[in-house]
Amino acid sequence: MKPLDLDTLSLAELKALHKDVTKAIAEFSDRRKIEAMQALEAHAKELGFSLAELTGARKTRRSSGPGSAKYRHPENAAVTWSGRGRQPGWFKSALEAGKSPESMAV
Repeated sequence: MKPLDLDTLSLAELKALHKDVTKAIAEFSDRRKIEAMQALEAHAKELGFSLAELTGARKTRRSSGPGSAKYRHPENAAVTWSGRGRQPGWFKSALEAGKSPESMAV
């Protein structure tokens, strides 16, 4: 590989080169991690274990997705709220108007 003469490059070319080098380093690092993981998994398998068993790694917990509706808008039944997160404006307004959460329960 021939050396680059950085003094002859414009600012835009230097920035593009920097971006390309940063990307190449990240991709190289990712490839090395994958190769190392595959080698470790193969060695653990030879010994009769999974890598998760040896490292004590737990399976990641998946999100249960959006919650089921627990409350329904008093005037528009198509609008609901699961009861999780911030209270929607219509729910707060209904509470301030004297409605109880039970009266809006699905």
